[in-house]
Amino acid sequence: MAVPKSKISKSRRGMRRSTDALKKPAYVEDKDSGELRRPHHIDLKTGMYRGRQILEPKESI
Repeated sequence: MAVPKSKISKSRRGMRRSTDALKKPAYVEDKDSGELRRPHHIDLKTGMYRGRQILEPKESI
């Protein structure tokens, strides 16, 4: 049976669990269109990424 060699303090346990908290996703304002988008993601409305055309822009219906 696995038994810990020493007690884990409340502080150390809390530091380990601090990464388990849910964080709200970050958004940045696009320089060209002004729309909000995730950092390091393609802007789906314009299809641009880092100043280059990656995808064809979505057509609005």
